[in-house]
Amino acid sequence: MIFDAAALSLRNLFAPETRSVFWKTLGLTVLVLIGLWFGLRESFIAFVMPFIEGFVPDLPAWAGWLTFVFGILASIGLALGLALLLSPVTAIIAGLFLDDVAEVVEKRDYPNDPPGKAMPIGEAILASIKFFGVVIVGNLIALMLLFIPGVNILAFFLVNGYLLGREFFEFAAMRFRSVEEAKLLRSRHSGTVFMAGLVIAAFLAVPILNLLTPLFAAGLMVHLHKALAARDGALAR
Repeated sequence: MIFDAAALSLRNLFAPETRSVFWKTLGLTVLVLIGLWFGLRESFIAFVMPFIEGFVPDLPAWAGWLTFVFGILASIGLALGLALLLSPVTAIIAGLFLDDVAEVVEKRDYPNDPPGKAMPIGEAILASIKFFGVVIVGNLIALMLLFIPGVNILAFFLVNGYLLGREFFEFAAMRFRSVEEAKLLRSRHSGTVFMAGLVIAAFLAVPILNLLTPLFAAGLMVHLHKALAARDGALAR
């Protein structure tokens, strides 16, 4: 079920029907990441560099290489910070474009089903902000575990798998259900949703391709919600 949903979502990524959403999502993600990079860089220069220079004053000429080392470590730190922010960025963008993606997927693959209802813009923004905060906290926890061998990579997948799976599934479900019903359905199938979230986390871990995470995750969860709803309906009869 999960791999079928993932395969369908990958197919939809480059379908003609999703092309406009594809470029909007990709463009906005890149712009936000560029803005974050410059923000992190300027913050580092303004607040961290003075501290380092004050901590190591009047370096002798032979120790000038330390500046080079600090520069490399700073670049690695900034890149790491940007990588950790990628997941929250996808959360914000998903809140803006999930309904567009879901509508395309529903029309393309489920033409005979009743269409879903888009979330009101206010609710979508509030949900995105809430998810942004939750993902930030989750990734800070993962960051604290970063230096524990054998746990860091596992922490990345577990944290992002749970959070991305939960939020993207509820977004997809709320096109057809109330918030309470969406949460109940997710809870009923928590194991399946978590495993689907791990697939999204694996997609998120692939450089360059991870810029398309909102599109992929939204499509996957639309298909998964349809499959789980159909299975529950069949069992109820």
